[in-house]
Amino acid sequence: MDGKTILVTGGTGSFGKKFIETVLKRFNPKKIIIYSRDELKQFEMQQEPRFKKDGVLMRYFIGDVRDEKRLARAMEGVDYVIHAAALKQVPAAEYNPFEAVKTNIIGGQNVIDACILCGVKKVIALSTDKAAAPINLYGATKLTSDKLFTAANHYKGKHDIKFSVVRYGNVMGSRGSVIPFFLEKKKSGVLPITDEKMTRFNITLQEGVDLVLKSFERMWGGELFVPKIPSFKILDLAKAIAPECKIEIVGVRPGEKIHEEMITEADAINTIEFDDYFVILPSSQIGDNPQFRLWDTEKFRTTSNGKPGKFCEFGFKYNSGTNPWFLSVEELRKLITSAVVGY
Repeated sequence: MDGKTILVTGGTGSFGKKFIETVLKRFNPKKIIIYSRDELKQFEMQQEPRFKKDGVLMRYFIGDVRDEKRLARAMEGVDYVIHAAALKQVPAAEYNPFEAVKTNIIGGQNVIDACILCGVKKVIALSTDKAAAPINLYGATKLTSDKLFTAANHYKGKHDIKFSVVRYGNVMGSRGSVIPFFLEKKKSGVLPITDEKMTRFNITLQEGVDLVLKSFERMWGGELFVPKIPSFKILDLAKAIAPECKIEIVGVRPGEKIHEEMITEADAINTIEFDDYFVILPSSQIGDNPQFRLWDTEKFRTTSNGKPGKFCEFGFKYNSGTNPWFLSVEELRKLITSAVVGY
């Protein structure tokens, strides 16, 4: 990241702010561009000392990923792009479906086209566990976005650019997630639970940022990175936040799963396992025609990390309900205390 110009779409969101804060602490980039559509959040970011560093130009661009011309103007001279902008709320996407399509799919393609046009070198798009075997529109739009970004490596022409995707689960304490919701509901003495059996993957904001930074180092172009992270039971989360509260079962919301997946059984045949993460290979790597392959899969398996990976066994799937690593109530409480403001 040293000496580079970096652009973050959705840069005023939970991930974007933590990513920018981390980059400013660890590196000396030339410029960071925050691209988002909320002028108030941009104004508030500009007032915070953690988003300032001597010698680093901070540039705030008002714009929407739906606007390709504005993206292209913002990306002039940019080296790296992190695409974090998205409509993420499952119920909102269910009731406003084409708005999610315009931002998550058409907006994603606009980012790809602008990156190729402007000579960007590396691009990482953020995905979600809901994109694996999606049952809601949000997940379906993000799966489509994932496919767009991995496929972009095939039509970049002579441009020296790589596109990859990072997928992870619930981000602890992010805006609109279950922890801030429970903390607010705690005041009423009642916590609404959709289903007692529900589980979710968990990652902290800092872990998500570190994963993206590491993926910039590892990426060959076309991969989908999936970290090995713990799961939690929704009832354990309720106990960690407010053991004194009454539990009210309210039923599963439209488009919601009891357990989430990050790697489906169908994905597993194209997946390589490393010590602390998985890589889902682009579909072109598995086909019969070698001319469409992006790179040597065996070389990637043996040399992309310090230790060779292994192909996942037939029938494997990475599911929050069958994950061997679960957080206890006490572990959840400690994580929330350290990661969530106001707990």
